Amino acid sequence: MIVEITNLKKVYGNKTVVNVPELTINEGETIGLVGNNGAGKTTLFRMVLDLIRPDGGEVRSRGENVSFSDNWKNYTASYLDEGFLIDYLTAEEYFIFIGSLHNLTAAHVMDYLKKYDEFFNGEILNRGKYIRDFSKGNQNKVGIAAALMQDPELLVLDEPFANLDPTTQIRLKTIIKSLKQEKNMATLISSHDLNHVTDVCDRIILLEKGQIIKDFMKDENTLKELEEYFSE
Repeated sequence: MIVEITNLKKVYGNKTVVNVPELTINEGETIGLVGNNGAGKTTLFRMVLDLIRPDGGEVRSRGENVSFSDNWKNYTASYLDEGFLIDYLTAEEYFIFIGSLHNLTAAHVMDYLKKYDEFFNGEILNRGKYIRDFSKGNQNKVGIAAALMQDPELLVLDEPFANLDPTTQIRLKTIIKSLKQEKNMATLISSHDLNHVTDVCDRIILLEKGQIIKDFMKDENTLKELEEYFSE
């Protein structure tokens, strides 16, 4: 078990946006969070990453409360939105900065990035552009690659397929699947795209109004079941 959530609650005004009595995430699992806008997916992720504090309950990562310990940061990486980027840097400058936080030299960083040549599709490196001038899709590519550069054991991605072209979406799914096999990495992914979630994830968590409605392992009927649920 890498993450354990107990009695987790977040309230804004008189509205409870997350209310999760119990949830465990095991090492090596790829978990998809699905739900309509306002379901609480991003709020849940932000509490897992200690970006916002819960109003009740706790998130424990390898037995330690994320609000009171920093040890989880050594093996956890995430990309939730462009707020994680430093938009006045070029992509190269940003990657080198992130690498420096993990004791990687500039040469090591640039060597690492070679494995993402296909994922970048010639649109990221050597462009002479600031991150703020990239499209949303290309900003996503920068954020995801920077997160993966940290060699995490737990990866959290919020809507990673959004704004990516179909070719890059397929390449990202291939990367996630290969990292699961190579490194036994646990991955949490939220997405509105049911096809992508059911393709890349082995466990699905369905959120509605901050509560877990379903939590189940994927099988050949999962996509149909989800489509029927959201069609009701």
